[in-house]
Amino acid sequence: MKIKIVLMAVFCIILSVAAVSAQDKTTNFAGNWELDTSKSKLSDRVRIESMTMNIAQTEKDLTVETKTTRAENEMRGNGGNRRRGGGGGGMMGGDATLTYTLDGKETLAESSAAIGETKLKAKFEKDGKLKLVQTRTIETQMGGISIKINENWELKDDGKTLIIKRDMETPRGTQSSEMYFTKQ
Repeated sequence: MKIKIVLMAVFCIILSVAAVSAQDKTTNFAGNWELDTSKSKLSDRVRIESMTMNIAQTEKDLTVETKTTRAENEMRGNGGNRRRGGGGGGMMGGDATLTYTLDGKETLAESSAAIGETKLKAKFEKDGKLKLVQTRTIETQMGGISIKINENWELKDDGKTLIIKRDMETPRGTQSSEMYFTKQ
């Protein structure tokens, strides 16, 4: 009888260690991702035709390289320039490379544009989801404005689908979108 109790205790300890070890594993978002516009729910103001993300992830940081093609603005046109890099340095669908530290601390984004400052913050949730926050302060002729983007990242379909729920707060109000990316 004592042997059964000891064996059961050892078995429970092994299961506990395995469960804790499984929880310590960080979700890995690394890979090349392509936006599935047919599944995504995008704001009309965003005008994204296509988007790709190349994500590199280490234990310490997450680097996201974004390339976006936007539809031409019918009101103003864009001179045939469908590839737009300006658009907010990745914040509003423009081309950019942003590196987040995964320690939950806020960092400054390296930027070649001297028009403002971008702060980045990333934090893993207990359920393996990733929360990203980007805050940009831009100086304009009419004063400073602030843009804040909150993103919640989640992997589905055995890591083949990345869902990003995004809320972008601007002086014009909040735009919400839900983007579905397929791993390439």
